Amino acid sequence: MTDKKKTLLSLVQPSGDLTIGNYLGAIKNFIKLQDEYDCYIGVADLHSITVPQVAAELRKRSREIVAIYLALGLDPDKVTIFIQSHNPDHLKLYWVLNSISYMGQLSRMTQFKDKQSRADENNNAALFTYPTLMAADILAYNADVVPVGIDQQQHMELARDLAIRFNSRYSETFTVPESIINESTRKIMSLRNPEKKMSKSDEDKNASIFLLDPLNVIRKKIKSAVTDSLNNFDYNDEQIALKNLIDIYLAFTGEDLDQVLAKYKGKGYGEFKADLADIVANDLENFQNKYNEIISDKERLDQILKDGAEKSQRKTRNLLDKVYRKVGFLQL
Repeated sequence: MTDKKKTLLSLVQPSGDLTIGNYLGAIKNFIKLQDEYDCYIGVADLHSITVPQVAAELRKRSREIVAIYLALGLDPDKVTIFIQSHNPDHLKLYWVLNSISYMGQLSRMTQFKDKQSRADENNNAALFTYPTLMAADILAYNADVVPVGIDQQQHMELARDLAIRFNSRYSETFTVPESIINESTRKIMSLRNPEKKMSKSDEDKNASIFLLDPLNVIRKKIKSAVTDSLNNFDYNDEQIALKNLIDIYLAFTGEDLDQVLAKYKGKGYGEFKADLADIVANDLENFQNKYNEIISDKERLDQILKDGAEKSQRKTRNLLDKVYRKVGFLQL
């Protein structure tokens, strides 16, 4: 008899194109974890409308994210891949959790304060309460673990607080989730400003390598990435731009750091960047071929999403019935 797998949940917003930072820092880890955990990997389209969206573009990007996941190696027979809005239990639990979410705690959310400062006339209520929806995403699946970055730790603490608060008020119901961070992959930084994380929303498109960039563009971005004037091939915090490129090299090749340092010691940055450009472009060429095949097969993609919606709701339905009964809603 095998032990029951723990549940892992992760959602990504369909806003902007995914970068190699998203792949190396998160998605690549999912591929390793899909045999270890009962994985639910979703596209957070509900979260995306906290800012104005073009409807057709949002639908298009949601499908593209799913195709990217599949092309990178997520197996729909092992992992439940779904669209957040296809499972109404997220919103059903969100409303209940709103009733035990404190405004003071929500107002202290760092990302809320940052988004509020940039929202101008679109300073809407969803910006304020979306961390509660994020908590509902997690708790609806009774997720044991959630892969997060440092910038999401505050939201994880809210999810944990709400689970404990509900359990205390209504009796044990929710698993208190834990964060997991992929320690084996270093954070990938901007190619233009290595003090900033590589971001899909960076206004400077040369700062990020997008998974669907044309191969010639990928090579050009890497070859023109900032380094330094020292011309000393080393891995240290004084040469953070070069350090970032070496991190990318290590993540794509799996080679040992000392091995790479020995290979390029005494050589110019240009040779290293040319080799790195080929490594990344060749890897992403294989991915892009798979992606183009998947995105063009609408029937298969739709079936995966239908199956994902059904599996997702099977996971959350009984828990939501239990929650609604505990809070006093009349059920037929």
